[in-house]
Amino acid sequence: MSPRHLLMALAIPALATSFAACSSPSATPQDAGDATDAPTYQDDADATPAPDADATPQPTSLRVATFNTSLFGSEAGDLLETLANPDEEHPKKIANVIQLVRPDVILLNEFDFDDEQEAIDLFASNFLEVAQDADGEAISYPYRYQFPSNTGIASGFDLNGDDEVGETVGTQAYGNDAFGFGLFPGQYAFAVLSKYPLDLEGMRTFQNFLWKDMPDNRIPEDFYSAEALEVLRLSSKNHVDLPIDIEGQTIHLLASHPTPPAFDGAEGRNKRRNADEIRFWHDYIRPAASDYIYDDAGQTGGLTDGAHFVIVGDLNDDPVDGDGLDAADLLVADATLIDPQPESTGAIASGNAREGANLEHQADHRYDTARFNPNVGNLRLDYALPSATLEVTGKGVFWPASTEDYFELIQVSDHHLVWVDVVLPQSDD
Repeated sequence: MSPRHLLMALAIPALATSFAACSSPSATPQDAGDATDAPTYQDDADATPAPDADATPQPTSLRVATFNTSLFGSEAGDLLETLANPDEEHPKKIANVIQLVRPDVILLNEFDFDDEQEAIDLFASNFLEVAQDADGEAISYPYRYQFPSNTGIASGFDLNGDDEVGETVGTQAYGNDAFGFGLFPGQYAFAVLSKYPLDLEGMRTFQNFLWKDMPDNRIPEDFYSAEALEVLRLSSKNHVDLPIDIEGQTIHLLASHPTPPAFDGAEGRNKRRNADEIRFWHDYIRPAASDYIYDDAGQTGGLTDGAHFVIVGDLNDDPVDGDGLDAADLLVADATLIDPQPESTGAIASGNAREGANLEHQADHRYDTARFNPNVGNLRLDYALPSATLEVTGKGVFWPASTEDYFELIQVSDHHLVWVDVVLPQSDD
C-alpha cells in the first residue's frame, strides 16, 4: 500500500508507558531510580487502562527514535530487490531491533530513496509486520514516508577539487561531485515510520537551500568556484521539518543526516559542511536566528516560540571527541532543547575493551552510539533531542553488551538505535 493510501488510515495504536534508559530488553520491571539496571522495553499490549469517565485526561507519552540502518545498495534498485525477499538477514535484524524497542515514531537513516515509495512499504510488510527471530513481535506503522536526497544528484561542477567533474553514475568520481556523496541519486537517503498521522501538507523540506545563504557560514575560502557556490546546497541529504499529529497536538520531527566530517583535504570542506548542517537546526528552532532560512516552497523562517519538536538523526559529530568542529556541543547545550544523554551497557563495555582512539577520547564511553575501527573508535553520533517544552521520561541506546541478550543484533550496523520517551503537555482545549 502506498503512503498516500496509508495516510487515510484511521486506526492508531495505543501508546505504552515510558521506561528508563536501557541497552537490552528485560522482562523484569526496573527501579526507576537506577538507570544502570537491566532495561525494560515498551510493550504495546494492554498499555492503556480501561476508560474511566471521571478520570482526568492524561498527557500523551511518545517514544521517538533514530536508527542508521545501513539499508542501502550499491546500485539503484538494490534495496527494493533486498526488501522484496522476506528472508534477507540484514532487514530482518533491523526490524528485530525496532520490534524490541517499539518506538512510536522512528527515523531510518541510510535508507535508499525511490520515487514510488515502494521500499518503505516492503520493509513494513515483509519485515516489521512479521515477528522476527529474537523475541520480535510484529509492529505496524500505518504512516510512513521516504524523503528525496541530495546524495547522488549531479552538481555539474568539480566539488572535491581534483580538477575533474565526475559524470558517470556509479563511480567514485561521480559521487564526489554530487551535491551529497552518492553513487546514484537517492543513495543513503532517509525515511520515517509513524503510528501517528504525518502532516505531509504542512511538511517543510530544505533540500535546495544554498550553503552560501547561511550567514557566517564555514565555506572554505578559495576552494569552490564562484559558479559552484551558486548551486552548492547546504544539506548533503535533506533537512526536513515533519509535523506529526499526536492526538490533536503537533510535534515537529526535525530530521537530517549531515555529511561525515571526513574524506576531505586540508580545506576541511566536509568538516565545515557538517558543522553548518548541524547549526541549521540550532538556528531553525529560534525565531530570532532563523530569518535567513527558506524552504523548498519559498517559505521563510523557522519554528515559532513554544513549538514542540524532536531533532533526530545521525549527525556524524560527537560533542567531545572525533574530528568535527563545535556544532554538536553547541546543539546539545542549547537551552531551547533537552539533551537526555542516553546510554548503554554495551557502549561502556565496548569503549573500555577497545584500544586505539578510544584511549584518547575524553567523553564518557557510556554515551557513545556508534563504533568504528580502532583508528576512529566509538563516538556519540546519533541523537534524539526533544524541545524544552516536553518532559523526558525515558531514553536509551540499543547496545547490549556481549553478556546480554540480543548482542548478536548489534552487528547489523555500526550505529545503534537511539530513542527518547517524551510526554506532551495537556492541551488547553
